[in-house]
Amino acid sequence: MNQYKIFIVEDDPWYGQILEYHMSLNPDYEVTLLQTAQACLDRMHLKPDLITVDFSLPDMTGDKLFKKIKEYNSLIPVIVISAQEDISVAVNLLKAGVSDYLIKDESTKDLLWNSVLKIRENQSLRQEVASLKEELGQKFSFGKTILGNSKELKKTFSLIEKAIKTNINVSITGETGTGKEVVAKAIHYSGDRKKKKFIAVNMAAIPKDLIESELFGYEKGAFTGATSRKIGKFEEASGGSIFLDEIAEMDLNLQSKLLRVLQERELSRVGGNETVKLDVRVITATHKNLSEEVRKGNFREDLFFRVMGLPIELPPLRERGSDVLILAKHFIGEFAKSNKISAPTLSTEAKDKLLKYPFPGNIRELKAVIDLAAVMADSDEIKADDISFFSLQKENMFLMENKTLREHICDIVNHYLNKCDGDVIETARVLDIGKSTIYKMIKEGEIKTN
Repeated sequence: MNQYKIFIVEDDPWYGQILEYHMSLNPDYEVTLLQTAQACLDRMHLKPDLITVDFSLPDMTGDKLFKKIKEYNSLIPVIVISAQEDISVAVNLLKAGVSDYLIKDESTKDLLWNSVLKIRENQSLRQEVASLKEELGQKFSFGKTILGNSKELKKTFSLIEKAIKTNINVSITGETGTGKEVVAKAIHYSGDRKKKKFIAVNMAAIPKDLIESELFGYEKGAFTGATSRKIGKFEEASGGSIFLDEIAEMDLNLQSKLLRVLQERELSRVGGNETVKLDVRVITATHKNLSEEVRKGNFREDLFFRVMGLPIELPPLRERGSDVLILAKHFIGEFAKSNKISAPTLSTEAKDKLLKYPFPGNIRELKAVIDLAAVMADSDEIKADDISFFSLQKENMFLMENKTLREHICDIVNHYLNKCDGDVIETARVLDIGKSTIYKMIKEGEIKTN
């Protein structure tokens, strides 16, 4: 998780250091102490998440600095800290959009701590609401979310369209990284249930002894630690769709309970007797051959027929021909947009290199390859040498050219450090990482400087 960047703009070194130390007690915070307004404005490219401003700075008043910060990015919350107790000043600043106004005294550091916590909570809520609005607003048209023109993919489109027109259960199969969850979302958000919830559950990621309570919920006192009732994923998805990914990983005992829920369209929470009626569409996915798992005795035959519904098999990327280039262009655009850079193009040699590679990790691997290539490119064109492929080893670990992930990170930082003529601050700005991270890598000998 990225650290939460806080700028403290305070011209009194002693007081500033007190605030800096106090806020730095939270390891999630990356705190930068600045003594002038101009120093703050010069570092806005580092994308601070929150700024505290002393009202009486030597080169600019706090209200003027606040306006300039908002001109740069209107979403950055600003807290003004002032020795002035003039109520009218505070009121005017709060009306202008200041997130909080604190008076300098012995309790300021604690008030600041609480203010930052509240602001972060509000930011998280706004982000969650924005994410939900964006998700609900998406039509999940195939042209925008499932990219490609190959005949293999068009067969998939035809099946997805059939799934959208009904509420039949859907089972999606395909190799890891082929986009099974994307297809599941496309079915949900293009159908009649799109205004209700889409709940995704990775069955392989939940410990076996917790799966039942996660799926079906539990009553207070059902077991040690059950201090209140918990609604399960099936109830949470009421009226919408539940996506059970890696369903082949369920043990046989839980399979029988899931079968009963799907047959009866009702459930009882763990430790309870109340029957809860269900109206939920079930979409399942697995990278395994379920019929083979039935033959081996690992998957119940009756559950197999219950969840099979409309089967959709996703083709691996190596069978989709020039779709690789369509997806590559899309991922380049996404990377450029998120990093606020111009989107590079692919050279002819780079395209040939992508088309010849089998992509065992499918679409997920292609995105990782393209992201790295966009970082390594020295110009507005990605060349063949900028593209490095991941190889899937028997240990199920991704390695690339026999290097560890840490070694590749060091290579990238070293590459840009050389490109920026050894300027650590500029390198940190380009890569959007903390300069302290680079200094630490240099100190520990992971990066060699001239």
